[in-house]
Amino acid sequence: MDNKINRRIAIRNMALILGSAAILPSCLNDKGKPTVQLKHLKLNADQETLVTELTETILPKTATPGAKDLGLHLFVFKMIDDCYDKEHQDDFIAGLDDFESAVKKQHGQPFSKCSVKDRTAFVSGIEQHSNDKNYKDNAKLTAFYRMVKEQTVFGYTTSKYFMTKQIVYELVPGRYNAYYPVKKLAAV
Repeated sequence: MDNKINRRIAIRNMALILGSAAILPSCLNDKGKPTVQLKHLKLNADQETLVTELTETILPKTATPGAKDLGLHLFVFKMIDDCYDKEHQDDFIAGLDDFESAVKKQHGQPFSKCSVKDRTAFVSGIEQHSNDKNYKDNAKLTAFYRMVKEQTVFGYTTSKYFMTKQIVYELVPGRYNAYYPVKKLAAV
């Protein structure tokens, strides 16, 4: 009996096994699950995409990074999951469904498939209704939009990018300027 192992075949088989082990998790990834793990909110991938596009519509990429670049949709999910009570979380989910239904009714397709112009026009319409105190139709949609907008702006203004690139933070009491003119202090 000749039980010699061909070294080249053994190395090739080992490379196939290791390559398969590296690729297998990406093949098993469930496309319907969201990317963020939440304790209370139950979201699917489509809902996550909708909130991602909504935050990008609120804070689009210009010369500065947009909401997508900063991952603000994840911040919105985490804040609503951790800091809001059950009633507001239920309003968020109901408003999310109402938002998607309203978009499909108006444009015939999901929010993520709409053009940037259509998204902006739709969000501007909601913005106008949310400021009108007499507007009572679809309060859940308006509440959802306000929650997303508030958390998006809060996330942006507390992001590392904003705190390091937009405003330069200095520790209190700040710099000491020994040559500051006394006349300027007397004028105040």
